[in-house]
Amino acid sequence: MLATWTPDQELNQVRLRSGADMKRKLKWYDLVALGVGGMLGVGVFVTTGPVARNHSGPSVFISYIIAGISALLSSLCYTEFSVQIPVAGGAFSYLRVTFGEFVGYFAGANILMEYVLSNAAVARSFTEYLCSAFGISDPNSWRVEVPGLLQGYNKLDFSAVALVLILTFCLCHSTKESSILNLIMTAFHIVFFGFIIIMGFCNGSVENLVKPTGLTPNGIRGVLDGAAIVYFSYIGYDSVSTLAEEIQNPPVTLPVGIIGSVFIVSGLYCLMALTLCVMVPYNQIAEKASYSMAFQRIGWKWAGNIVGAGASLGIVASLLVAMLGQARYLCVIGRARLVPSWLSKVHPSTGTPLNATLFLGLCTASIALFTDLDIVIEIISIGTLLVFYLVANALIYRKYVLTSKNPPFPTLSFLFLITSCAIGFSISWKLEQQWWGLPLFGGIIMVVTAFFQYTVPCLGPPSEWSVPFMPWPAAVSIFLNVFLMTTLKMLSFQRFAIWGLLITLFYVLYGVHSTFEAEEMGMEMAVNEVPNPSIQLTKLEV
Repeated sequence: MLATWTPDQELNQVRLRSGADMKRKLKWYDLVALGVGGMLGVGVFVTTGPVARNHSGPSVFISYIIAGISALLSSLCYTEFSVQIPVAGGAFSYLRVTFGEFVGYFAGANILMEYVLSNAAVARSFTEYLCSAFGISDPNSWRVEVPGLLQGYNKLDFSAVALVLILTFCLCHSTKESSILNLIMTAFHIVFFGFIIIMGFCNGSVENLVKPTGLTPNGIRGVLDGAAIVYFSYIGYDSVSTLAEEIQNPPVTLPVGIIGSVFIVSGLYCLMALTLCVMVPYNQIAEKASYSMAFQRIGWKWAGNIVGAGASLGIVASLLVAMLGQARYLCVIGRARLVPSWLSKVHPSTGTPLNATLFLGLCTASIALFTDLDIVIEIISIGTLLVFYLVANALIYRKYVLTSKNPPFPTLSFLFLITSCAIGFSISWKLEQQWWGLPLFGGIIMVVTAFFQYTVPCLGPPSEWSVPFMPWPAAVSIFLNVFLMTTLKMLSFQRFAIWGLLITLFYVLYGVHSTFEAEEMGMEMAVNEVPNPSIQLTKLEV
């Protein structure tokens, strides 16, 4: 469970288990477009309406700013890891080389859960906006209701299933062609966003931002609760890091692709959220197909139809990138033998992880058939925030212990204190009456981080790209991820606990044995490949 791999092993020995290499065809603009396309269609069209109506009110754009800051800090941590370890495993590989096999597996399983559930939810939103594109006001009119099933699972969505299956077959064919398709759709989508923003501000009223109950009807608590939910909107930039084996010049391309896409999307999200609240008072915003309904409410039915069509296209682009990333994650987990090895195979002619793409496509289509968005959206946010929290911890540990050769105790103590203070701050926030805890725990975090910065040197070898002002960005990322997690509902934690138990049982009963056998087989093959086995055994022992 605690066994770690070196970056060199991830890049060479483990990657060979796929049988063929992925083809390096992507450039920096492909990566930016994939990052923007992966995030842009999900957030504004799926989460903005419900969050504005039920949590943040007109200040939903502030929720997006807070979530964007947290996503940017996490993206910095991802970027440094992706430059040092340019493999398709993303957070799974970064955590495996830092904290060991089980932590990497647990994060990887949560990422896969996050991708499959979010893709299923987004595919169902596609049906809602497609209805509005044809002028149909009832978003459930294209779904088949089954009386015998539970509420929330009783509306079968065959349009969503068809979309997922079509995209699955496209991704099996070629990554580069899929990237070109995404580039075209993303360019159109940005123009389409510009249309909504300009038309919305021209026909809206600033008074709607303060009517009927002010900018923050539910106070700062509503803004932060909204930030935790809209964090779902930033799922997508991490999928860019999973394309590291398919890009040219990773040290330059990866930072531009990851950080650039987060900046662009954050700005567009804030403008789009403002536009919605300017057009319609927050308590009149529709929870389904919010933007289409807003245009119809101001008397522009034709614009509502255009918005429905454009949103549908944006959702397709988001799904394309997310499904691209999820297959790479599963492929690398298969290389580690934590899941059956046939999922790791790369097709020699297409250069894509064919089996993983097909398997996850079928899983996503099955969930999209019957599960409503409200059921999965918060458990998605928990999984995302937990993985980003672990990556920030791993970056600090790697920089200050593994590469700098410092003793681990000071760094582990620092990480423990930061997490404990973040939890204390969150509890004080939840209790409402214990306001003294906010400045106390916030002050401790700042003092501990400053003390750690000046007492523990970072002496590792120079990297091709590194996060500036360490350890501050990673420490703030840890705090924000913990805090945003605690704003979610208890039911989401209960569902997450059940999922965590299931994946842990799978690891204990299958994964740990399979990886051990794979390493034994690898050692036997290494011994058999040299004329004098005793020489090779000496190397392995060292």
